[in-house]
Order: sequence, then C-alpha cells, then structure tokens
Amino acid sequence: MKSTPITFPNTQGTTLSARIDLPADRKPVHFALFAHCFTCSKDLGAVRNISRALTSAGFGVLRFDFTGLGNSEGEFSETNFSSNVGDLHAAMEYLEKEHTAPAVLIGHSLGGAAAIVAGAEADNIMAVATIGAPGDVGHIKKLFRGDLEQIKAEGHAEVSIGGRPFTIAKTFLDDLEKRNLPAILSDLRKPILIAHSPQDAVVGIANAAELFHAARHPKSFLSLDGADHLLSDRNDSNYAGRMIAEWSRRYLPMEQPEVELQSDMPVVVHIANEKFTTQVLANGHHLTADEPASVGGNNYGPSPYDLLSAALGACTAMTMKMYAERKKWDLQEAFVHLKHGKVHAADCESCAEGTTGKIDRFERMVELHGDLDGTQRKRLLEIADRCPVHRTLHETVEVVTWLKKAGEAEKPQGHGGTE
Repeated sequence: MKSTPITFPNTQGTTLSARIDLPADRKPVHFALFAHCFTCSKDLGAVRNISRALTSAGFGVLRFDFTGLGNSEGEFSETNFSSNVGDLHAAMEYLEKEHTAPAVLIGHSLGGAAAIVAGAEADNIMAVATIGAPGDVGHIKKLFRGDLEQIKAEGHAEVSIGGRPFTIAKTFLDDLEKRNLPAILSDLRKPILIAHSPQDAVVGIANAAELFHAARHPKSFLSLDGADHLLSDRNDSNYAGRMIAEWSRRYLPMEQPEVELQSDMPVVVHIANEKFTTQVLANGHHLTADEPASVGGNNYGPSPYDLLSAALGACTAMTMKMYAERKKWDLQEAFVHLKHGKVHAADCESCAEGTTGKIDRFERMVELHGDLDGTQRKRLLEIADRCPVHRTLHETVEVVTWLKKAGEAEKPQGHGGTE
C-alpha cells in the first residue's frame, strides 16, 4: 500500500502524527479512520495489517497517534477521553479538507469507545467497527484499580498498562464517568460491527455482549477466536482487517465511476515498504500479490508466477466452456490444475532444435465433468491449447516500458521503445 506520513493540528493546536494509506491506484472509493488502542500507536503491526487489508479492498485509511502517544505532540497526562474524541473529529476534518470525509470509523480497545462516541456525533460516518472495545468506558478504571487511591489523593499517578508506564490524571477518570456508552450506542442508529476475542484477557468478552445488547440493528458480531487483545499474531489482524473491509462494503456504495474502470491502462500495480507485498487493481478488482516467506516475502498473496498460472488456467477454463456452450455439449464443470517451473531445454521434447539453457514450463492437467464422449473430451483438450493466454505465451511478445514524468497521465505520443 502507498503510505504517506502527514501531520494535522487538533482543536488545541497540538500537532498530531498520522499516515495516509491508499490503494494501488491512489483513488479510494471511501476513506476509513482508525483509532488505535491505549497502549498502541499508528505504527503497530496489527494497525498496519488492518489498514493494508482495507486498502486492498479499495479503501483509503487515515491512522494517527492520539495526543501524547506515538509521534504526536502533547502530554498524554493532560488529555482525557473527551480530548481523544476531539482528536478523532480533527482527523475527520483533515480528511474532509484534503481528501474526502471518512465514511467508516474503526476503533481498537478504548479507541473503539471513542469511535462509537465520535461516530454518533459525525454525520459523515456511515458505519462503525470496534475491536476489543470496553462495554463501559469506566472499564478502564479496572486496569489500574490498585492506583485509584493515589490518583484521587494526588491528582495523578503513573500506572502500567500493557507493560508500559502512563501518567493518569484524576480529570481523565472524572471525564470517563460522564460517558454512558450503552446509551450512546443505543442512539447510534448506524451499522456497527463488534469484533472481540473470547480469550481477550485485558477487555473480557462480556464487554462485547454488553455492546451488542445495547446496539440497535443493523449490528454484527465478529469472533476473533484465539486472538489476544493486541492482535499480536498477524494472522488475527489480517483476518480482522479483511472481515471489516467486507462488512463495510455491505453498507457503503462501492461502485467507482465508470470512467475509472475504462482507463487506457486498466491494471495498476503498487509496491511500497511492506517487503514484496504488492497491491494490484485489475479493471476495478483489488488483488494482492506477494512472495513466499522463504524468499523474504510476507506470503499475503500469490506470487507473480502464481498469478500467471492462474491467468492461463482461467483462460483455459473459460475457452473450453464457451466452446462447449456453442456446441451445446454437456460440460457441467471443468477443473484446470497448473504448475510452473524451469526445466533444461534438453528435457523439452517440443523445443526447437538448438535451444539451450533453461526454459519456462507450465504443466496443465484438465478435469472435465459432464455427459461427454471420448471425441468431445479430446476436442475440448485441443481447444484448451487455443485459449488466448496460451497463445500469447507461445507468441513473440513486446513489452513497451517508459518512465512516467511528473504530471503525465497517458502514454507519451510517438513512444515506441524502452527508457
């Protein structure tokens, strides 16, 4: 995903640190705003993974650090829950001014509680998703129950949350007491997804039940079974991100303008700073390509040769299906199994004489199901070799490459070579 560092001021003028994550074509259909947990930052692995899943589905994402946390300015000890909600509104205002107002608000842990409050206050928010959120904002007091007396007596105390020290002021606790989260959620009247792990040892699963009971339909629950509170296993955060993206699409208009789908160059591929993880936008459809972990990738998607094999297999299946339908043959279903590898030219029976070195070889096994006789099956196998992608792989192919210059949108006039 394309990730750009930015800053914006909150209502007190404090500079907050953030990142804008965009899909491959840099033209998001909607923006999502992510509010991280108490002990997290915008750069936490789980936050990045969830953001990547959203951008892979066509969303733009703004993730930022609350005042006094991560790389944002200010003192956390001088903040409260209301100021956290204010930071969310400041982030929404930035997006509306510089891009477009966010339609989805996602919050993790106490950030989930802030997302519910801010989502209820913002007309532009069309859907809210929470991850491991408390059922009552007063739940945060339970995390430092042993320090409450010191906080009340001295006005503040250093407490440990998730193994990290934080200075909590009495004003923070007083502000929490003013928020009736179930009542706010009951009046939200927007689609909400409540994601929670039954094994969450920081914010118990009972909190999810309280939120779900208070919310009105349309409401959904997503079990993050086996995950810890911080979604420290990347499989858990990747899953949460994919599910939130798909859930959001149900409640948002996702159609891009037709002009975007009929571009002169309808396939866009983008790689940034996530090892080899690559986002692909193919005629409006979002895909992810990657390399296996064994060669330094994240294994978040098929490799380029896997995609090429898939293209050959899909073309093979479609071509046989179209031929069978034209002939009115009973081809009920077909399976195409493929494998790509390199072999020595000497082992290639069909290679031209004199070919040396290694060549690419695709192995393709075809399964045909239906009431087909031997002649029909043989003919369909012959047709498999005539699919357009198969023929392309056997023909001389020209790839014209040029370097895009600033402000250039289309292929340069008269360009005929490679720079």
